[in-house]
Amino acid sequence: MKTLADAFEHTLQDVYYAENAIAKALPKVIEAVSNGDLKTALKDHLGETKGQIKTLEAVFKSIGKKVSGEKCDAIEGLIKETEGVIEEAEGAVAKHAAIVGCCQAVEHYEIARYGTLREWAKALGENEAHDLLSSILDEEKAANHKLTHIAITSLNKTK
Repeated sequence: MKTLADAFEHTLQDVYYAENAIAKALPKVIEAVSNGDLKTALKDHLGETKGQIKTLEAVFKSIGKKVSGEKCDAIEGLIKETEGVIEEAEGAVAKHAAIVGCCQAVEHYEIARYGTLREWAKALGENEAHDLLSSILDEEKAANHKLTHIAITSLNKTK
């Protein structure tokens, strides 16, 4: 990478890989939870994630680049951590709270990436990409807020 445009394209490939990995991993997370609100939120976010993949494809098109992914070690680590929680947690309270924590780590990663990409798109004069990335960023922030709400209203229990 030598230019901001190079960094933008590389990070776009990274997040494209990440969204596809998340879409593949979420069904296992959904299956692991029994709390209705959490299950619904995760199912909804799986649908959003699939939509975000299509939106990212539109971003690639808008900047005249081929759609491609670049392995994202960060998301691989976050998914691995989530899988470990699913395997190790025995009590529903602990499992649900820990899964929400893992999901929020993923959301925070995505929020950081999309915030950066959006601003780079703006700096590069890629207005359509800026708008598309802003819409994904808003969805990620909303998903994080929803997880926080579920955690504090029904999951974070001491017993």
